[in-house]
Amino acid sequence: MSVAFRVHFYFFLICLSALRGESRYLEDNEISQDGIFSLLNSEIKRELSEDIIYRRPLRCIDMLTMEGQFTFTADHPQLHCAAFFIGEAQENIGIEYNSVNIDCSGGDFIKVFDGWILKGEKFPSSQDHPLPTYERYIDYCETGSIRRVIRSSQNVAMLFFRIHTPGNGFTITIKKIINPFPCNVISQTPEGSFTMVIPHQHRNCSFSIIYPVQIKIAELTLGHFNDLQVKKPRCGGAGDFVELLGGNGVDPSKMFPVADLCYSFSGPAEVKIGCDNTVVRMVSSGKFVNRVSFEYRLLDRRDLEKQKGNSVEDFCYSAE
Repeated sequence: MSVAFRVHFYFFLICLSALRGESRYLEDNEISQDGIFSLLNSEIKRELSEDIIYRRPLRCIDMLTMEGQFTFTADHPQLHCAAFFIGEAQENIGIEYNSVNIDCSGGDFIKVFDGWILKGEKFPSSQDHPLPTYERYIDYCETGSIRRVIRSSQNVAMLFFRIHTPGNGFTITIKKIINPFPCNVISQTPEGSFTMVIPHQHRNCSFSIIYPVQIKIAELTLGHFNDLQVKKPRCGGAGDFVELLGGNGVDPSKMFPVADLCYSFSGPAEVKIGCDNTVVRMVSSGKFVNRVSFEYRLLDRRDLEKQKGNSVEDFCYSAE
């Protein structure tokens, strides 16, 4: 089944389930990554002048890739809604409440989550995000006008909302904010290149590609091994290293470690990972400037057949 057909098929199933009233609370186990990326593929990117604000209605289940003003108005009780926001790798998401008309005391809510939740899994994982999970939720009914503008920590964010009364709703404005040192990223495409730099910061960064891909690492610089010639088979207790992960969810902490890299090198190193999600993850002690440059491309049908023959799917699912 091709990627394009697969994502549109899953999106059809999600819509059908919602129409039948069979959807459960989205945060727990509702949206698959295939369904989300079908929305991403259907979102038309438009070239607009800086003086024109793009406006359109917000859907109960939606994906937004561009800046603009978006309004949701309930035409019937909408109890399980979520909007997913994604920017380019070097962009964070800014969400501003322009107007809100909901009944918090009647069970309505609007909650921003700093990251994405898909089928109960979080990106970034709890190990990679600077805030504890409970601080990543910002509930409008609790903060009100105190926090009318919310900024994400990475290029993805999402909005959970529930509105019981027809005619109630809200308007938000989405803006992209340049991040000079992007850390946790979800790629919008199955092909591209990226350089991850962690400058003297004690943090973990994950670059997630929600496709089976080939990773080609062009250069890796880890400060503590720059002058060391001995290559270790495993990274052990190294405080600075890169790992390649594969799995079928979005939480890197629940994925299978395919390879560990804990020494500097120049020159291509290639790995093919046939899982639904591939992650390049860097762990940094904060003592050095660490850097990894890589390219990635979608595996073709022949590559995927070889991966299946090597029982790659077993570890993809065992990582869940």
